[in-house]
Amino acid sequence: MRYLTGVYWCRGRVAGHNQDSVVLLQALTAGGRVLMAAVCDGMSGLAQGETASGYVTERLQEWFYESFLYAVRKRKPYWMIRRSLDRLAFHMQQQLLQYARQEEIELGTTMTVLVIWEKTYLVWHLGDSRLYRLRGRRMERVTKDHIRRRQQLTKCVGSFGYYIPDHHMGILRQGEGILLCSDGFRHCITGEELREVLCPGQLREEAQIERRLAEIGEACMKRGERDNLSAVYVKAEK
Repeated sequence: MRYLTGVYWCRGRVAGHNQDSVVLLQALTAGGRVLMAAVCDGMSGLAQGETASGYVTERLQEWFYESFLYAVRKRKPYWMIRRSLDRLAFHMQQQLLQYARQEEIELGTTMTVLVIWEKTYLVWHLGDSRLYRLRGRRMERVTKDHIRRRQQLTKCVGSFGYYIPDHHMGILRQGEGILLCSDGFRHCITGEELREVLCPGQLREEAQIERRLAEIGEACMKRGERDNLSAVYVKAEK
């Protein structure tokens, strides 16, 4: 299976700098093409949100090349890949906690990660970034927002307690799409609009995907979105 992909990463028109970080990686293995995508949204109410989100995406890239590809080559079961990700989450939290103590600050980031191998996908999630699965003109929200009233995050990766990430596993079929996005990308847009603009049956080229993502981003900013906006889209092809 191959994948059509697109990325959108924008500071926005009001925010001083971009605290979101994204990653999209693919590799060809003996068992087929594998992919990892992630969106991390640094917490704007705390210090150095871009440091937290950037650190997490850097560590995810290391994990992809050093651990995930090895697990795929050795045909390790799903639960071993999941356990490897959980260990990584714990280590990242410990490192961010140590850094925060040294700098006498608090920092954190959301984290929504997608890995795909052999048609299996695994979602790994903390915070209020989201992952949607699109099939035809249907759209399903896979992740749950970890927030309380007044949009306060209850779970993240950062200088707080360690939270075990939510996990979701499924089968990605030909013609289906997956959208990962930060909250800024979807606050001012409806689910119906997302579903119509990003319907996988209409998307046949990567340049087209990126144009559609940019259209959504522009619409959000015109409607008053003040946050950073980030998204990654993946469509499964033959």
